[in-house]
Amino acid sequence: MAQESPKNSAAEIPVTSNGEVDDSHEHGFNRDLKRSLPSGLGLSETQITSHGFDSTKEGVIEAGAYQGSPAPPLPSVLSPSRVAASRLAQQGSDLIVPAGGQRTQTKSGPVILADEIKNPAMEKLELVRKWSLNTYKCTRQIISEKLGRGSRTVDLELEAQIDILRDNKKKYENILRLAQTLSTQLFQMVHTQRQLGDAFADLSLKSLELHEEFGYNADTQKLLAKNGETLLGAINFFIASVNTLVNKTIEDTLMTVKQYESARIEYDAYRTDLEELNLGPRDANTLPKIEQSQHLFQAHKEKYDKMRNDVSIKLKFLEENKVKVLHNQLVLFHNAIAAYFAGNQKQLEQTLKQFHIKLKTPGVDAPSWLEEQ
Repeated sequence: MAQESPKNSAAEIPVTSNGEVDDSHEHGFNRDLKRSLPSGLGLSETQITSHGFDSTKEGVIEAGAYQGSPAPPLPSVLSPSRVAASRLAQQGSDLIVPAGGQRTQTKSGPVILADEIKNPAMEKLELVRKWSLNTYKCTRQIISEKLGRGSRTVDLELEAQIDILRDNKKKYENILRLAQTLSTQLFQMVHTQRQLGDAFADLSLKSLELHEEFGYNADTQKLLAKNGETLLGAINFFIASVNTLVNKTIEDTLMTVKQYESARIEYDAYRTDLEELNLGPRDANTLPKIEQSQHLFQAHKEKYDKMRNDVSIKLKFLEENKVKVLHNQLVLFHNAIAAYFAGNQKQLEQTLKQFHIKLKTPGVDAPSWLEEQ
């Protein structure tokens, strides 16, 4: 009895009663496949192969091009906006399934739009963060210096010049305050002398017996008031020049000194920060911090050197300007006071002409620019 070879049911091909292959299942499969595919695709290369375990024969069913009615058109696809495209490019990823069956995910590269606008809120937040960090480091440096724990950079020569400038400013402010007091008191005295001279002149006209005596005193008081006004003009000019020197020139230099001191504190703060990092371990986590700290330290060192150079230059020019201005003003003040109390009216007027000082006549307005021309 012949032994039949075992066959798998998956490899069996159904046969009709006429001995022909039953291809109704393949027709149904092709029909479903055609419905699922778009209208532009054909089935000319589609092959369905049936293998048996013990058979070397293969059953191949080839499907030709589809000749049926075309599939309905697909709906139109709306192209996304540029902003949406950038978001999809940043968030999307492509999935690749290799032959091994494991799925890997590959992210697409960043898409940069040329007209992308930076968020101002994020920029402000970044500025606030940098300012807070810088303020914290500077405050820590100041507290450490006051407690005697931190080190500070000192330029002995420059610090000595700054201390002398601040001390001189206090002394000049005292001179300015006293000169203003003298001017106020002299103005009141001149005003009193003028009123007294008017009173003597009035009595000289009404008192015939004492006409000459009242007249002499009236002329004397009027002369004193006139010389007092001349001296008052010289003192006011002295006050104006010293005030410009103290409250503008010296103050501008001291503002530069304050900027220099702030730059020095920032320099010492970042220097201390860099020294602490250098004393710690060096690994993959600390090396980027050390490089960033080194970059910040170098930037603040350049700023500190620039401010120190600016302060040195301003102190030099300030000293030259101060000597020139105070020399002229002190000569003016001395000559005017000496001529006034000596009663030398001509010398007093000559002193004002020497320094190009014009007195304002009481009750007379300044000439217009048309009259000056």
